[in-house]
Amino acid sequence: MARTRRPVVAGWFTDDTVPEAEFRLLGTRCTACASVFFPREDDWCRNPGCPGGGELAEVPLSPRGRVWSYTDGRYRPPAPYVSDPDAPWEPYTLVAVELAAEAMVVLGQAAPGVSTSDLAVGTEVEVVPGVLNEDEEHTWTTWNWRPVAQERREERS
Repeated sequence: MARTRRPVVAGWFTDDTVPEAEFRLLGTRCTACASVFFPREDDWCRNPGCPGGGELAEVPLSPRGRVWSYTDGRYRPPAPYVSDPDAPWEPYTLVAVELAAEAMVVLGQAAPGVSTSDLAVGTEVEVVPGVLNEDEEHTWTTWNWRPVAQERREERS
C-alpha cells in the first residue's frame, strides 16, 4: 500500500512532487507596501507602517539564501514535529536563512546528513523538499536547507 503524502503545514511550500529545482517556500506579499511574509499571512498585512488597503498575494520565495545562524537541536521540538517518544532522540541541525530579496530570515531544519560542521554564517544554502515523518499510512513532507556546495559535490560523484 502506498503512503499518502501530506505537507506538515498546508500552503507553506510547493507540492514536493515538482522537480527539486522548482521547489519553493510560499509566502505572501502585500500589494500596498510590498512586505513579504513567511509563514504566509492570508488575513491582513502585519507591517505596522503599511498604508493599508492592499491585498495579500501568494509569492514563491527565493530558492537560495545565506546562513544567518545555526545550531544543533538537542530537544524534541513541539508540534507539528512528530516523533516516537519511545525512540531514541536524534539531534538535528536547525538553520536560520537570510533571504535577501525578501528582507527576511526563515528558520528550518537542515537536510539529512548536514551538520553544524558543514555550515558557517554566510554559507549559501538552498531549499529542498524533505520528509519529516512516516508511518504505515502517511509521509509528512516539509522543507530542508542544504548547502549549495554540498549539491555540487554530490553531482561530481
